[in-house]
Amino acid sequence: MRVRIHRGTREIGGTCVELAHDGARLLLDLGLPLDATANDATCHPPVEGLDGSGDLLALILSHGHRDHVGLSHLTGPELPVALGAATLRILHAAATFVPDTWVPPNTVTFGHGQSLTFGPFTVTPILVDHSAFDAYALLVEAGGQRLLYSGDLRAHGRKGALFERLVRSPPRAIDALLMEGSSLGRLDAERLFPTEDEIEGRFVARFREMSGLALVAASAQNIDRVVSLYRACKRTDRTLILDLYAAEILAATGHPSIPQSDWPGVAVFVPHHQRVRIKRTGRFDLLTRHGHQRIYAEHLAALAPRAALLFRHSLLPDLDRAGCLAGAEAIWSQWDGYLRQPREQALAADLAARDIPLTHAHTSGHASIPDLKRLVAAIAPRRLVPIHTFEPQRFPALFGTSVDIKEDGQWWDTTA
Repeated sequence: MRVRIHRGTREIGGTCVELAHDGARLLLDLGLPLDATANDATCHPPVEGLDGSGDLLALILSHGHRDHVGLSHLTGPELPVALGAATLRILHAAATFVPDTWVPPNTVTFGHGQSLTFGPFTVTPILVDHSAFDAYALLVEAGGQRLLYSGDLRAHGRKGALFERLVRSPPRAIDALLMEGSSLGRLDAERLFPTEDEIEGRFVARFREMSGLALVAASAQNIDRVVSLYRACKRTDRTLILDLYAAEILAATGHPSIPQSDWPGVAVFVPHHQRVRIKRTGRFDLLTRHGHQRIYAEHLAALAPRAALLFRHSLLPDLDRAGCLAGAEAIWSQWDGYLRQPREQALAADLAARDIPLTHAHTSGHASIPDLKRLVAAIAPRRLVPIHTFEPQRFPALFGTSVDIKEDGQWWDTTA
């Protein structure tokens, strides 16, 4: 089996791996670089046959984050796109609200352990703990060779048991492990990221100190974080307020333990821009589906002192009109690096202009270095190839002599 990492040997984001064997090819992820836009042709990897012609058999998506799927629109309708069943539902749900969300038209869905065959390739998805719901590592077998692509994974989320299961019962005889190293350069080698339980505890502590509305700036697609937020609200007798987008994303998970819009202690507020979009698209069924506990602007001021809102910048005009920001505090619950970007700098400025303090409560979607060490030791691959990292040069000192650093665009053979 031959391998070419188009992007990711020396950066986080834009991940794309091409595999070739016996006259057939397979693609693992087709991501958007962190510093690029989807229409920037200079960041498009030179993969032949994305239109479904030739020997490219399928695109396999490990999970739904844009740095792994953000260039998938480059594929044509003839190329099969394989992805988790819940990931596909979440993409459909997001497309109603996020116009540039691409939903593949020709899909093959999978779940944990459900092997797929594409020509000479057998692909077995392995469900992992990550900040994206329904994320997988991918085991690919062809010609007697076995490659394991980690995708993005961690051990400290609400599905940490999946990581422990992987370490306890790893796939054996792995010729090449393509392992993410996002935490290298962001965390000391012996430190661990906070757990989601610890983030829940931070929410609880802040909520008990607040006299007004808690504005929690977190991604609605970070399902673990929404669960932490809901549990913190229950512990502090606050109502969790979702907008229609968040309510629809949670419904798309299809999981009975994930908070839903009709659960006790949950309310749904539909801001003006979402009402306009519903009217424009005719999706009035969403209002019916999530209308059980809908609240309106006139309810917000009275509810605010005992509520937490899953917050984004676009909600501020509605909150201003509702007069519900007296005593409000904001919690940034995403990667801190976003706050250095112009859009989020504008959010910070708008919060400061309203005298709304901004604190932080977040943990990474990626594994701590000690957990990556445990993973490598358990799998014991013949070759460990860094991917999804800015610091591949640190791999040998951390993970041993099996490390084989590759370059973007370089073809190599798993048997070499």
